Amino acid sequence: MKKCKITVMRKASYPDLSEKYENPIEHACDLFEGQIFIAEGWKKPAGLCDSAWESLSPFVLALAHGGENFYGGWMKDPRSAMVSCNDGFRPVSFYIEALDEDAE
Repeated sequence: MKKCKITVMRKASYPDLSEKYENPIEHACDLFEGQIFIAEGWKKPAGLCDSAWESLSPFVLALAHGGENFYGGWMKDPRSAMVSCNDGFRPVSFYIEALDEDAE
């Protein structure tokens, strides 16, 4: 099983949707663009929120086990995926890539 690098690529925000549908919350997402996490196979990296991990983990697990060419080869690098978290108010896009280094 290989390690996977997860990079925060972009954060979006839809304040109009938040204002209309979301209960006010004090703390939402504190990830920042360019932030990097290293996944050791199936283990969620420290600092990555549970909601994001739920969206990313199937792709991380597949890449860690040698999977590639998701959805008929939509990525230029077959050992990668671009996936967003499931927060409809503040989606974050992550670039996931399999590394050549073995997971511990």
